[in-house]
Amino acid sequence: MTARRTVDTAAHPAATPAAPAPARVGYGELLRTPGAWTFLSPALVARLPYAMLSMGILLLVTQTHGSYGTAGTVTAVAAVAQALIGPQTGRLADRYGQASVLVPTVLVHAVSVGVLIALALGHAPAWSLFLAAVPAGASVPQVGAMVRARWVARFTADGASDASAARVSTAFAFESVTDEFTFVIGPILASGIAALANPATALVAEAALTLVGGLAFAAQRGTAPARIVPQPGTRRASALASPGVRLLAGTFLGVGAVFGGMQVSVNAFADSVGQHDAGGTVYGIFAGGSMLAGVLYGVIAWRRPVQQRMLFSYALLVLGCSVLWAMPNLVALTVAGLVCGLAIAPTLISGYTLVETLVADGAKTEAFTWLTGAIGLGLAVGSMAAGRLIDGHGPSTGFLVPVVGAGLGLVVLASLRHLLVAPRGEETAAAGTAEGGRPMQLAGVAEG
Repeated sequence: MTARRTVDTAAHPAATPAAPAPARVGYGELLRTPGAWTFLSPALVARLPYAMLSMGILLLVTQTHGSYGTAGTVTAVAAVAQALIGPQTGRLADRYGQASVLVPTVLVHAVSVGVLIALALGHAPAWSLFLAAVPAGASVPQVGAMVRARWVARFTADGASDASAARVSTAFAFESVTDEFTFVIGPILASGIAALANPATALVAEAALTLVGGLAFAAQRGTAPARIVPQPGTRRASALASPGVRLLAGTFLGVGAVFGGMQVSVNAFADSVGQHDAGGTVYGIFAGGSMLAGVLYGVIAWRRPVQQRMLFSYALLVLGCSVLWAMPNLVALTVAGLVCGLAIAPTLISGYTLVETLVADGAKTEAFTWLTGAIGLGLAVGSMAAGRLIDGHGPSTGFLVPVVGAGLGLVVLASLRHLLVAPRGEETAAAGTAEGGRPMQLAGVAEG
């Protein structure tokens, strides 16, 4: 996949008379990077529960309180807390180091999920579940953002270049595939454990995997990016100060609404046709379509600018979501979900590729986390809206949430896409140096 740090030719047509053949970095070469597997393996264990949490909460609260609206709202509260607090933990990780933030985070998460389980099983009032969901969601470890920051630190250690940018882009494609893999396995695993035992056991497994994987990942300090030490008397700007980062976060809200609306609606639809345990599988196939598209996206040497690719894939996402509400049975819904999922990974890969170029080293983990948090916030709103629609008007109406959310995201992206191209000559870095005295890398501009 192409990822060259140069000025976008669509914005500055005279900048490059003839573009060279795009660089291509395969997954095999990426995975042979020295030290890669020492952090990838524990990171996978820590990331797997991310999709288990929302599914586990949804199943548990639906069982104990008998309402999709209540279950969707509890899931939404956890997701909102994750979306708002996650970027702050990313910012702290940039400043104090990943391990210093990750260890206490996973410990808090395990305790918080335990409290939520106890309250749900005790049939506590809904308001108490909302309160318990706040720390459970806020303490979700931002492992995906931390892994991306490690890839960037590894490949840009000797400075930015065409080759390093190509490797970073392939790494982001790989990470999006990994994200989608967890969304394939997570709901199936949570649903399977809930079917074999009960939803509470599924959430216990989620907390245990998060704790073990998070601690193991934190122990791999040698591959972590250096802490950024601010210069005395300076105030480090947030990654959200970049208009391009704000735009990407806004468009990722729409992607999150697709996730949230699909998750609740698929389970409700499966219930309505007497196949409750099939919900996780259907949602997993939806995520599987995204994973397949992500694999293919990462091995293609793209010539079109990444801004154009993101706009195109987002439009396909809206088109795919527009037919979900009309599916007459579970088989048709599974096929439609698979097709819809094909647009997810290309959109996410493009967004993460762009955001890496819009901020300096001292804010990269935070920037990645804002995108992940935006997905979580969109998931929260989507889950809550779909739950209310389903309770009032039936399971098929919940599928209106994905198309509305993605449609609004497309309008914003198409209207403000010029913000994703950094102006020529305005590369900036936050005031500070990496731990050990190395100057921070400058943020660049990606063409692909």
